Amino acid sequence: MTADLIVTNGKVVTLDPEDRIVRALAVRGEAITALGRDDEIEALAGPDTRRIDAAGRAVVPGLIDGHAHMDREGLKERLPSLAGCGSVAGICARIAALARATPKGEWIVTMPIGLPPFYEDVPGLLAENRWPTRHDLDAVAPDHPVYIRAIWGHWRNTLPLVSIANSRALDAAGIGRATMPPAPSIQIDRDHATGEPTGILYEFTFKPLVEKTLMACIPQFAREDRVEGLRRSMAVYNSFGTTSVFEGHGIAAEVLAAYQALRAEGPPAVRAQLMASPAWPSADPADIRRLLADWGRHLAGRGLGDAYLRFAGLYTESDYSEENRLRALQGPYTGWAGFNFNAALPKEVMVEMLVECARLGIRAGSFDADILDVYEAVDKQVGIGGKRWLIEHIGMFDADEIARIRDLGLVCQAYSNRWIWQEGEVLRAEHGEAAGSRVLPMRDLIDAGVHVSLATDNVPPSLFHPIHHVTARLPRYGDRPLGPDQAISRAEALAAASREGAWLSFEEDFKGTLEVGKAADLAILDSDPLTCAEDALPEIAAAVTVVGGRVTRG
Repeated sequence: MTADLIVTNGKVVTLDPEDRIVRALAVRGEAITALGRDDEIEALAGPDTRRIDAAGRAVVPGLIDGHAHMDREGLKERLPSLAGCGSVAGICARIAALARATPKGEWIVTMPIGLPPFYEDVPGLLAENRWPTRHDLDAVAPDHPVYIRAIWGHWRNTLPLVSIANSRALDAAGIGRATMPPAPSIQIDRDHATGEPTGILYEFTFKPLVEKTLMACIPQFAREDRVEGLRRSMAVYNSFGTTSVFEGHGIAAEVLAAYQALRAEGPPAVRAQLMASPAWPSADPADIRRLLADWGRHLAGRGLGDAYLRFAGLYTESDYSEENRLRALQGPYTGWAGFNFNAALPKEVMVEMLVECARLGIRAGSFDADILDVYEAVDKQVGIGGKRWLIEHIGMFDADEIARIRDLGLVCQAYSNRWIWQEGEVLRAEHGEAAGSRVLPMRDLIDAGVHVSLATDNVPPSLFHPIHHVTARLPRYGDRPLGPDQAISRAEALAAASREGAWLSFEEDFKGTLEVGKAADLAILDSDPLTCAEDALPEIAAAVTVVGGRVTRG
């Protein structure tokens, strides 16, 4: 039996139980059929075999993003960008060009001001050191409603969020001198002399609320936006060697529909396991139990789907706030979120819901601050030990908490971009130098036998940033490692970005390592993550990506 694909002359990092490194591998169909020396693999080639010369580069298992929000990446390209605008005048020039290309009366909605993916240093990066106002935008687009969107707050993790509307957009939204903010976290900026809105809208909350309330009239992402955006997202994630994602925050029906549309076309470029984000119609425990006993049953066990797209388990949280209820009013539309805001429940109801999930065999995930206490309360009624329930976006844990996580058999997802890179120095200042060892304590978690998967949260989409974070433990603003005793090796970090992601989806026997019989998901990298300079880790990209034996990049 000849191979369909062979990769030779490489440094094949298998991450198998023996941590073997070999030179070459062969693929037939969707699976790896052999690993070994170049001559051994060359002997399996036939006239129709596709050959890839790795040219000495590292070949690694396809990376698995444990908390990806992959759908957002392509959506960012569905709206005009303001990146590169260094002044209010520059923003207005770009809006003017859009106005010339847009029929009068139609909306112009852009991405936020600033440089992706973090959109930092605003408005300071603008020459005028101020935000544009309605009047600036009116001058270049008098015949169009114009709206500059706010960021999704966790891209930057600092407040406020800011969006800007011109006069026609304010009129369309019914925002005037007498308009009151729908929530305390929203501030309508006003001219001090006239009391009229300036068009600048501030939000002191991380999940945008203005576009779900005051500016709910702006055009929504359509189905084709989500489908084409997701297609583009997969290409971006492939460019960094990511071949699978796990969506632990849960996804709404409109995002599931986009995934299903791509799956109907054939094998997608990125495999996905999606947890549900239930839109609970009420917080009544009886209603929730009935729903779980009805449609919720399809979330039990491995759920529905196949090796490319699977829907199983659910996400929950206890942020049953007025803000979330306001956001949910636009349901089933979810905007940037991609998940339902009415998935949140009051804490006591959430516990009852999780007990019912445990009875039905439905796995749960959450990043509530006290989720460990909640899981223990559930476990006392219905055992969840070893069922791989999730703690997502893990933050700070001490030795006792790590032992409790281990004893429940929980799985963790590490959000290093926030806890180490963005906020490391803030945490050091708030909690002291010694507390750095409790911030995302990868070394202690792994040594305790806890499975921890690395995740990007889509900020940015490359898993080589988290790999750098957990090995170097260097905050962005600082020159000293945060809790250096918690650093892990590069091989361990690579495993946390691949093998451990397979554990999340109960697919450790199918993917996550390069072994005979496993899925032919792999990436040939442009730099070796085991030996490159430390500061080069975040810059690594994939020269070639293979998913299920198909070359999807390169």
